[in-house]
Amino acid sequence: MDAKVATIVLVPLLAVVAALLASLVGRVAKIPLVVFEIVLGIVVGPSVLGWVPASGALHAVGQFGLAFLFFMAGNEIDFHAIRGRPLRRASLGWSISLAAGVLIGVLLAPDPIAGVYVGIALCSTALGTLMPMLRDAGELRTPFGLAVTAVGAVGEFGPLLAISLFLSGRRPLSAALVLIAFAVIAAAVVWFAARGGHERFHALVRATLHTSGQFAIRFVVLVVAALVGLSLALGLDMLLGAFAAGVICRVLLSGAKERDARLIETKLEAVAFGVLVPVFFIETGITFDLHTLLTDPHALLLLPILLVLLLVVRGLPGSIAAPAGSTFADRASLTLFSATGLPIIVAVTSIGVADHDLTSGTATALVGAGMLSVLIFPVVALTLRRRSADGGLRPPDPDRVPAEG
Repeated sequence: MDAKVATIVLVPLLAVVAALLASLVGRVAKIPLVVFEIVLGIVVGPSVLGWVPASGALHAVGQFGLAFLFFMAGNEIDFHAIRGRPLRRASLGWSISLAAGVLIGVLLAPDPIAGVYVGIALCSTALGTLMPMLRDAGELRTPFGLAVTAVGAVGEFGPLLAISLFLSGRRPLSAALVLIAFAVIAAAVVWFAARGGHERFHALVRATLHTSGQFAIRFVVLVVAALVGLSLALGLDMLLGAFAAGVICRVLLSGAKERDARLIETKLEAVAFGVLVPVFFIETGITFDLHTLLTDPHALLLLPILLVLLLVVRGLPGSIAAPAGSTFADRASLTLFSATGLPIIVAVTSIGVADHDLTSGTATALVGAGMLSVLIFPVVALTLRRRSADGGLRPPDPDRVPAEG
């Protein structure tokens, strides 16, 4: 079969098969859907069967899926709900993770620059990957779920800032100025979106919700593309723009009627998790260099070390954000959720290899550790959460700012 035809046919087929497998296996054990997407990608990719080769077109769609993964994370975060104790403690935990990660990275890596890459990768949390799991488990609005959201929000946004400051190729001062310029533009857009008075916009959204116009979805795609493009033009990581686009669209679309807002959210989830995001995870499996990992003794030895370091460097500091009165099982569960990281690890290692600051073996070991964290940690974390002393139920956290309404 022609490689292009194989890619066009097999990638959507794998997305369907992954969903079916997750549903079937879910009757016995709740394994995250992304596990099946990544594993199937590895199986059909060059590392095993070789049916689907890595290609520029597939990579481009996968990158757009990654951007939408971060967009959905920014769009779903309720900053009002996580502010106060959850966000303060999550920020403290991430600061500890960054310092520990860079220190350990410098000790492990052959030079300080490579150590910075390793450190930033180790202090990330895959919030975009975790939020669908939390939602499916009914945990998204519980105090525990809000703690995971706070840890994940800081664990995604913090590394993006670190990438822009230290890995952009600029001096830190000039990088900070560019970052401030981006922040000013994004803040101005958020202010404009939040000031109200967008009746015509919402009327157009409402009028096209059930037509081929689908103005709301087209507008969201434009905002994501515009802010990703702005990030790239300024020399920042594209995921920073995608995350900011999610926050902006949440503010702007919050003015819609509740019924319309729910429908828009459903449509966005369909576009993101039904079409684009699966391509990113499948492509991650396809492009994973399993041969290098298995034939490079250094990379093979480094992989389990990095997996443990994700728990130590990111997981343990993340558990600081556990709600008051949490059981040991809950804190262990939060540790595992906090240590789950893949998208930013992929982004950081891609930059490092392209700039010749990271060897392919180290990059493969980091991505492999991230993949294993996604494969293992959430499954164990959800099991611990369900086996919590009170059955996973929690009274409201007295330190959390109550939601409006």
